[in-house]
Parts: sequence; structure tokens; C-alpha cells
Amino acid sequence: MKIKLQYIFHLIIGGALAFSVAGCATNKPDSNRKLIWNDEFNGKGLPDAAKWNYDVGGEGFGNNEAQFYTKNRLENARLEKGNLIIEARKENWENSKYTSARLLTKGKFSFQYGTVEVRAKLPKGRGTWPAVWMLSEGMKKWPDDGELDIMEHVGYNQGYIHASAHTKKYNHIVGSQKTDTLFVKDASEKFHVYKADWTPEKIDIYIDDHKFFTYENKEKSNEAWPFNRPYFIILNLAIGGTWGGKEGIDDTIFPQKYYIDYVRVYQNK
Repeated sequence: MKIKLQYIFHLIIGGALAFSVAGCATNKPDSNRKLIWNDEFNGKGLPDAAKWNYDVGGEGFGNNEAQFYTKNRLENARLEKGNLIIEARKENWENSKYTSARLLTKGKFSFQYGTVEVRAKLPKGRGTWPAVWMLSEGMKKWPDDGELDIMEHVGYNQGYIHASAHTKKYNHIVGSQKTDTLFVKDASEKFHVYKADWTPEKIDIYIDDHKFFTYENKEKSNEAWPFNRPYFIILNLAIGGTWGGKEGIDDTIFPQKYYIDYVRVYQNK
């Protein structure tokens, strides 16, 4: 698989808003909103092939990551006790020293405007880099076609959750990225809900209903707002890379598990 620039994540510059949020008390769908797509990850075995594809390979995906992303391998992605578990392991695989998984709804489900909710418990340890993010279904060039990072966490900076929007005009390559950070002290011990509320006017990012990042459609241009087309969802656990591996990888932490209780997409009113 060729390395594609569109998969590059941002680098965070600056401080973070420190805020401890409580875990979500319920995990039932909101009956007051229209649920248009979801996966509750019930059952056993591999993730639902009708809903998820895999990115496969060890080329680093533009981030110089250290893992090999596998496909249809229970050791790296499986349903267990009502959760999707993405597990990163220290093992030699296809010239890589680690394995993990990256699941995406591309080709299966994409949407334009709505609310995405992902209830998850994050891995920890230096070198881990879990994420919930979105790309354009018709992606041709990064960052022109946009990227939305709903949740990113790098293990060497435990508890700091990052959200970002990338566009042609605003991205980390040119030092103009739009991003913010929230500290969640128990992000790796408890489940929290990571949410993006996406409308034609703005995108708001929340953790457990606490809004900490907003990206507004102020300029009404494709260079600043490519978020006017269908996007798909990505769940992955990277190891190392330009950001996740900035302070190295602690080989004593493996295996590490990224638990996802559900992914739900609601139609906006």
C-alpha cells in the first residue's frame, strides 16, 4: 500500500485546558434523536464486515508509525463483552515490530452533517496513539478535502485529549492548525463519550457533553471549510509515529487495548 499524505495527523502546539469530566452514566441510544447508523459491538468474533473495512499495512501511513495494521485477525480487532477491542501487540509481523488495527467505514457508510458519539476507554503507555477521526469519502488530496479528529491521545502525555480540524488553509504543515485539548484524568481507566456535532455552520467537539473545541464555517470557502460533503469514520490504535512516538515506545506496556463500547451517528434536527 502506498503511503498517502492524507493520513498525516497534526502535531499539537501550545497548552491544554485542564478539566476532569465524569464518565457517562448511561450507554443507551437517545430515543429523542434519529439514529441513522450505529454499531453496539455485541456478539463475539471479528467486527461486522457489513459495517467496517480495514486499512492494512506497515508503511506508516504518512506518520512513520511502527505498527503493522492487520485485517480479520482476532488478536488485533475483536468483539468481546459488548466492546470492540483494538489491541496493539509487540510481535514481529511483516517487517514491523508491532501489530494493531485500523477500522473504517469507508465504502460502507458515510454521512454529511450529524452527531457522532463514540464511547471508549483508551490505552495508555508511551508510544500509544489511539484516535477517532473522519475523512472525506471522496478524498483526493490531504488536507484540501479535510480531516476531523474527534479524539486523539498520545501515551507520553497521559490524559490529554486532542480535537482538531484540518483544511487546506488551516493545518499543522503550515502552522495554522485549529485544535484544542482537554485533560481527562481517568481516560484510560473509565469509559467516556467522545462526540462531534457537525452542522453546515460549525463543528463542536465534546467529551461527556463538555464542549471544548469549536470550528466555525466563517469564511465560506473550500480552503477553510471542506466539511460540506460525506465523511466516513475511522477507529485506530497507532504505535509510535511522528507524534505518538515523539518520546519513544515503551516496550514493557504491551499488549495495550483500546475499548470501544459503541459508535452512533444521529441525524441533526
